[in-house]
Amino acid sequence: MTDFSPLLAVNAFDFSWVSAPEAWVALLTLTVMEIVLGIDNIVFISILVDKVPVEDRPRTRFLGLAFAMVTRIMLLLSITWVMQLKEPLIDILGHAISGKDLILILGGLFLLWKSTKELHHKVEGIDEEEPASGKAKAALGAILFQIALLDIVFSLDSVITAVGMVDQVSIMILAVMIAVGFMMIFAGSVSDFISRHPTVKVLALSFLLLIGTTLIAEGFHFHFEKGFVYFAMAFSVFTEMLNVRMKNKAEKKRQAEGV
Repeated sequence: MTDFSPLLAVNAFDFSWVSAPEAWVALLTLTVMEIVLGIDNIVFISILVDKVPVEDRPRTRFLGLAFAMVTRIMLLLSITWVMQLKEPLIDILGHAISGKDLILILGGLFLLWKSTKELHHKVEGIDEEEPASGKAKAALGAILFQIALLDIVFSLDSVITAVGMVDQVSIMILAVMIAVGFMMIFAGSVSDFISRHPTVKVLALSFLLLIGTTLIAEGFHFHFEKGFVYFAMAFSVFTEMLNVRMKNKAEKKRQAEGV
């Protein structure tokens, strides 16, 4: 079992590792891992920003990802508390449930509820009105609150993965900051693309259903290899991109024939 006690003695601002090549390899590897683990966060934020006025969407995305960065850094700085969440609290259906498991289960249930509600609106053709100017701030606050809650759930795996890979807290924090910066650059493009294509939005909501299910399963100690989950998501995205491309070509052909 990994001993996390040395982390208590490590200064988060200790950069003595900069001269060690293996530390830079660890930083690169961890950064890539953080970006991959942040995909679900980007999808969730992209779905939610559709609820705010167009002019507020870039700010909402930025604040949502900033929350993700702050949450992960705070969890890294309180890593001993995070690891204590693995101690069993209650017993449900013969499974010893820890604090971490409980957070994963509740987060998964919230994702299932949220994505099912959004899918219902999309399939039934229920378009929510864009918030009026008087309600825009309230809607923005509610969305940021939902993002903050899910950030905690999404951050747990990210933080525990980081601790398992690296000993220096400063490397972990730097990897998180680089990964979130990378996501901030591309989140806008992802969000706009999802917003423009209804079928892609349905696919993204289906991903959230899948992620919510895996969170609940992991909370009950049924482990899913994330590689298989991400492969399924990537294959679905690839197939949908082909559909979108074919649709665009057909539309251009119709326009050309119409001329």
